[in-house]
Amino acid sequence: MITGVVTAEREAVIRIKVQGLGGEEQEAQAVVDTGFTGWLTLPPSVIDTLGLPWLTKGQALLANGQLEIFDVYVATLLWDDQPLRIMVDAVETEPLVGMSLLFGYNLTIVNLDGGNVTIQRIV
Repeated sequence: MITGVVTAEREAVIRIKVQGLGGEEQEAQAVVDTGFTGWLTLPPSVIDTLGLPWLTKGQALLANGQLEIFDVYVATLLWDDQPLRIMVDAVETEPLVGMSLLFGYNLTIVNLDGGNVTIQRIV
C-alpha cells in the first residue's frame, strides 16, 4: 500500500523513489494527477542526475489545448515496495503520478487539509 496526504494547496501527494541504471536513487514528492494518462513525469534535471536512458519522443494535449512534445525515458520506480520498470516523461513541472501507474490500484483521497491518500493494489 502507498500512502500520502492532501496538502493545503488541495493536491494529493505521495513520496516516490526512482532509480537510475547505475543504482542511483532520487526520492521526491509527486502529485497524483488523474487527468494525466501516462506513468510519471520528472523534471529534466532529475532525469539527468539519474542518467535515465532515452526511449522516444512523446506528445500530450494539455488542458489549454496546446500540444506538448517531450522526451520519454525509462526508469525503475519503487512502487508498492516492488521495483517497477516504467516510462518517464521529461516535463519541467513537479513530478506527477499518472493513471497508467495507478492502473490496477484503488485510489482513495480524503479531501481535507492533511487528509489521507491511499493507493492499494486491487487483488
